Amino acid sequence: MNLSIVITIIDWLLWIIIAANVMYVLFFTITSLLPKRPHHPLPLTLHPSTFLILFPAYHEDAVILHSVKSFLQQDYPKDSYQVVVISDHMMSETNEQLSALPITLLQPTFEHSSKAKALQYAISSILHQTSSIYDHVVILDADNLVGSDFLTRLNQIVTPNQAIQCHRTAKNADNDIAALDGISEEINNSIFRKGHNRIGMSSALIGSGMCFDYNWFKDNVNHLDSAVEDRELEALLMKQGIHIHYAEDIHVLDEKVSNSDTFQRQRLRWMTGQAQALFRMLPYIPKAIVTGNINYIDKTIQQALIPRSILLVLTPFLTLLSLLAFYLLPLPSYIFSLKWLNLLILLVAAILIAIPAPLRTGALFGKILTLPRLVWRMLTNFFIINPSNKEFIHTTHDKQKPTDKR
Repeated sequence: MNLSIVITIIDWLLWIIIAANVMYVLFFTITSLLPKRPHHPLPLTLHPSTFLILFPAYHEDAVILHSVKSFLQQDYPKDSYQVVVISDHMMSETNEQLSALPITLLQPTFEHSSKAKALQYAISSILHQTSSIYDHVVILDADNLVGSDFLTRLNQIVTPNQAIQCHRTAKNADNDIAALDGISEEINNSIFRKGHNRIGMSSALIGSGMCFDYNWFKDNVNHLDSAVEDRELEALLMKQGIHIHYAEDIHVLDEKVSNSDTFQRQRLRWMTGQAQALFRMLPYIPKAIVTGNINYIDKTIQQALIPRSILLVLTPFLTLLSLLAFYLLPLPSYIFSLKWLNLLILLVAAILIAIPAPLRTGALFGKILTLPRLVWRMLTNFFIINPSNKEFIHTTHDKQKPTDKR
């Protein structure tokens, strides 16, 4: 086999893989532009829904107090919601200050901590400590901030037969890394949440700003046993035919990472979780195909996709490589470089459309220069991903002393 044939085969294989990823992104970017589908919650009753608010907090001394105090400013009836903080390895001073607030403070002692264990501990403790029955459970991260009308607006759209993912968005843009992290989240919001909901498919979950039927969550939380509880919850919901609604108008402010080391750790957690979720979800695919469970099939495909930031660097690199190969090697046709160039144009167009208009500014293009360095940090993660690792890799905040693992 001569060199031209080998290069041709490799070129086409790489192009097909990248093209499949680009077409997925492009399709759901386009669907995100469709008109918003009507949402029909149940008629409001005389009594407001009751909410259990869970704040899992592992080494979150720098942010948890501010988040909880802010949440307690809700304009919702005080007897219709309960805030629970699961304080895992936090300082005694932080716990003392939390104890003074009108919340429930739980202090588990896990040998190997995880967010899933914290949620399971909270539900088990609530069941043993109180006879109260809630309508819904809300999960927030320790750094999340919400508006004072958060529960009021959730109460207007909640139904027993669906889950809700609120619009998580950046609360900080300290530097180029934080700004790019926030833009990345908005791109994912457009593709995996808005774009899906616009054509009647389930939104993706994102780990916080999530709302579930309380009884459903109570019955299913103990099935969680990995470091990617949001993806496990997605799979459980899809298997049971429960729709995930994206509440794009209900915002949850989330702190974005602002240094490259934290960025790499966070992406390692996400990439490990993606690999774990893919291996866990694949065995159910035959049944999903037979039963026509499109949402489950789609969520499984999502786990196999190349991260968008890597795609944005990899595609131009391969386009350039194809152009160089065309000019330097005796390849049979210009199509090798042309098809890559067309693919790059489609990807850039899709990403730009997915970025909300207010963020599409001249300053954005200056920040893009930081992207290759961050993608390189992400690529190095491929050498240390361990799909069998169930330990949660903790993302620290700037004011916190870094810790290795959760």
